[in-house]
Amino acid sequence: MMGHMPWIRTCLLLILVVTRTSAEPTAVIEVPAAPDRGFHSPYFLWLPDVLAGDAREARARLLVIPNNTGAPSDDPAVHESSVRRMLTAHYQPLAEELGAVLLCPVFPRPASHRHIYTHALDADTFATPKPAFRRLDLQLAAMMDDAAQRLRAIGHRVDPRTLMVGFSASGMFVNRFAFLHPERIRAAAIGAPGGWPLAPVVEWQGRTLPYPVGIADIEALAGDPVDFDLLRGVPFFFFLGTDDENDSVPFDDGYDEHGRDLVFTLFGQTPLDRWDDARHLYAAAGLQATFKAYPGAAHEMTPEMIIDVVAFLRNSTKDEYQQER
Repeated sequence: MMGHMPWIRTCLLLILVVTRTSAEPTAVIEVPAAPDRGFHSPYFLWLPDVLAGDAREARARLLVIPNNTGAPSDDPAVHESSVRRMLTAHYQPLAEELGAVLLCPVFPRPASHRHIYTHALDADTFATPKPAFRRLDLQLAAMMDDAAQRLRAIGHRVDPRTLMVGFSASGMFVNRFAFLHPERIRAAAIGAPGGWPLAPVVEWQGRTLPYPVGIADIEALAGDPVDFDLLRGVPFFFFLGTDDENDSVPFDDGYDEHGRDLVFTLFGQTPLDRWDDARHLYAAAGLQATFKAYPGAAHEMTPEMIIDVVAFLRNSTKDEYQQER
């Protein structure tokens, strides 16, 4: 287990995660799409009790969790309903425990354009001319700025760097977003990232690694190279169940044929086969990355994982909290 959390708070968190239901009313703010402010989809914002009401001048930190519906659909209501369910069942208890403001985008994942794996921030999101699907990293950054402005308008001081958590496709999004915008990230917890975390190298064993296998073409895609000076200041926590066989690498919406061949040839056939290679690549690049595998866990967020994620995020911010006192 990473770090320590008092057992009463731990039990409370687990009870909240297990017992929350989608029928329970939620005090979330839905912010509509605002193309003039840089985002073409709505997002949800939720404030914990410690920041609600008359708590003015309190320091607010965003906890950003990208959405992952789990399947494509052209109906926006499907993605919105998925986010609302996850807000109540999982995300709000986590944000409450951390005292953070929760931000969840409602990005589409189109069935009519299945090759664009929006929820994983794949390479197609950089190339598509369709505004709703293009550069979702920049759209999420615009949502963060919009949320910060709203929080400042009601008297809160807003931390310029955010906490991010993602699992499965959402974990892929967080992993890739952090490489593109390390200046915005205080810490990133990434679970089961689609079978392969983004490798922090241009080439490996003489073979060039394009995005999303590696970072060889990030500058061509996004306009800027990876800023390793900033990225080395971002703590990462990668976690995976040893029985997790969920793998996006074999599927065309996640990887093209060339990327698939690179992953299988260089790093192994399964997510667990590749885990140690990913760990070594991050260590060799000088990144603050912890990799943990959970024996017997499948493709799920287990209670032990949740506890470790909370401990990791708390540990990543404790120095700043101490400086405020």
